Amino acid sequence: MSRAFVKDDATTEQVLVPPRAHLPPGIPNYVTPRGLALLGAELAELKHTLSQLETDPAATSKLASLSEQIADLDYRIANAKLITLAHISPDQVGFGATVTVETLGKSAAQRRFSLVGVDEASAAEGRVAFTAPIAQALMGHKVGQTVQLQVGATQTLKIISIDYET
Repeated sequence: MSRAFVKDDATTEQVLVPPRAHLPPGIPNYVTPRGLALLGAELAELKHTLSQLETDPAATSKLASLSEQIADLDYRIANAKLITLAHISPDQVGFGATVTVETLGKSAAQRRFSLVGVDEASAAEGRVAFTAPIAQALMGHKVGQTVQLQVGATQTLKIISIDYET
């Protein structure tokens, strides 16, 4: 008998869900106000897409994927710890700071980036996750101090400025 005319209910499509940004176990999900707003907007967009596809019988795999993404995002938002200016010491590098550092040595160069939550991080936008090695090296230090960054070769970074958005 030809399989062309047999409905095979046993075959199920594997649902692939893109993973969220990695957050090490036991580390709180710190978010900036901007980061929390972005998560909320992403959730609203996923729910809107889900509602549009619910009537499409051919979209069962996509619906399952969206449902799982929504559940993951709901969990991430429910466990988010919003950090505002009231939680920080403005004279030292902390979560939410925009930091300018100068690499000391032969290849002296300045870089400016913001320390943000893992879901908000984007190298292209100059936003570094607070869990990144450079963020961890700078946390708690003040303008004028130097820190050692161990990523391959050791780099010495001098903190030039620390700014917090108000």
